Amino acid sequence: MIEAFWVPLLPPYLIGLVLSWVVETLLTPRPVAPWRRPAAAIGVHVGVWTLAFALELALFRRPYFGVFNVLAVQLLIVLVSNAKYRALREPFVYPDFEYFTDAIRHPRLYLPFFGVTRALAAGGGYGAALWAGLVLEDSVTAGAGIWLVSFAELPQEHMFDPTAPMVPFFVHALGLAMAGIALAAFAGMRNTVCLDASVDLRRLGLVAALWSYGLCERQTADDLRASAPFSGARLPEVLPDPMPDLVAIQSESFFDARRAYSKLLRADILANFDLLKSEAVAHGQLKVAAWGANTVRTEFAFLAGMEQGDLGIHQYNPYRRLAKRGFPTIASYLKSLGYRTVCVHPYHRGFYGRNEVLPALGFDEFIGGEAFAALPKDGPYVGDRALADFVNGILQGSERPLYVHVITMENHGPLHWETVSETDVGDVLTGRMPKECEELVSYARHLRNADAMFGMVRDALIKRRRPASLCIFGDHVPIMPNVYRALGELEGTTDYVLWQTAVRAGAPVQPEQVSALSRLWLRTSGLLTVRTTEKNQARPSEAPGNPRMSCMES
Repeated sequence: MIEAFWVPLLPPYLIGLVLSWVVETLLTPRPVAPWRRPAAAIGVHVGVWTLAFALELALFRRPYFGVFNVLAVQLLIVLVSNAKYRALREPFVYPDFEYFTDAIRHPRLYLPFFGVTRALAAGGGYGAALWAGLVLEDSVTAGAGIWLVSFAELPQEHMFDPTAPMVPFFVHALGLAMAGIALAAFAGMRNTVCLDASVDLRRLGLVAALWSYGLCERQTADDLRASAPFSGARLPEVLPDPMPDLVAIQSESFFDARRAYSKLLRADILANFDLLKSEAVAHGQLKVAAWGANTVRTEFAFLAGMEQGDLGIHQYNPYRRLAKRGFPTIASYLKSLGYRTVCVHPYHRGFYGRNEVLPALGFDEFIGGEAFAALPKDGPYVGDRALADFVNGILQGSERPLYVHVITMENHGPLHWETVSETDVGDVLTGRMPKECEELVSYARHLRNADAMFGMVRDALIKRRRPASLCIFGDHVPIMPNVYRALGELEGTTDYVLWQTAVRAGAPVQPEQVSALSRLWLRTSGLLTVRTTEKNQARPSEAPGNPRMSCMES
């Protein structure tokens, strides 16, 4: 009878459930104890555990091995979350699941921060455990003879019935899985989140927080699109004639590092940036939507003019769902004025789904890594100097007013995988290199190349007959954990400058938000007059299925 092995399944099920809460104690930040969480969060955790256990049971028909598999997956997410928190000050969130496939396609961007040794140990350990589980634990349906190993004769005292019919077994396993889904769905509708990843993780635990964020992501974003700043942008009464070319350089990991390390870094590493600031219409520190990585958060904030908090769940990766379905941006606005809109990024077109997203955001053309195969690299990526030459070529070949958004790549890192020489040290530092500061030398070496790019584009714009405006900003500060341990952590702001060929008067320092930068740029260029409805941004509702609450600890 199939009931003969359902009762013995209870011990592995309960042991695994308890251990799943134990695994969560390894998280940083650590969730509160299960008995201090909302009942709905407990319900989601139990439901998801039940579903995962049932699926593993149906797949492997070895309950203890199934428990091990589920816990192994959970432990992997915990390790990834902790690695992310160490590097980026943020735990794992639901939109991050797509990064598992990105890590396979682009291992250099992810593996160094998880750890090569840790990755190899995890893969080898799981392989050994897989072998041991299949060999040492009998299948609950071994007598049916359809699994990897057929146990023709099993001891009578075996806890499972070796003659269990297969159809009833799978029916029961499916029923258990459906019960888990029903419990998770019912409880999940009653959870509330504030969409601060650390707060929600502490309050709800890993499983319930991920489930709730998944629900939030499925809600409609039509209200966000309707209230987006560029959906209500108004033309000035008189447009410039001719309209200026516009070049935005979104410089990878760029900030004026001399602010933080003035006694270490040479002043001339950003000589061109200093020149641009002396001639700027606006410049200063920039509050960005990311720290250390997650470039698309800052990228989307600039393009769409949206504050991070107004995006709800989409603040974590606006390109995952929100932007793919179109969104009003500076590119779509300029396109409506007759501009040719081009985005240039010397890396894989499909990274972050930009090949789908950027046309939906209003770009006429997206030039990706395929156009840069023959260009010189500086480190593992296309160098900023070569990228400047490429952009200047685009400018020379256009008669229409042009908006070019450039996303650089050279200074991406991982910086701790690069080597530095005494020549590099002398080129960027004022004296000897402090201990554990190789990352800073690598960073400043690339920073000097970024500065050269700024100067090359400035010179090209001056030589054009059409007036032009240049916007330069950093997407986030770099990841330099050794430097931060030795010299202290950064505040997290980057730097920006707005410059025009027609205006050569230095402006006072003006701190700015990245979400307001593109509109400030257009206003100073005479292409926008009205600051649109920023304060009326729609926020996700608090209805069931789109759970939201204020970010207060409970």
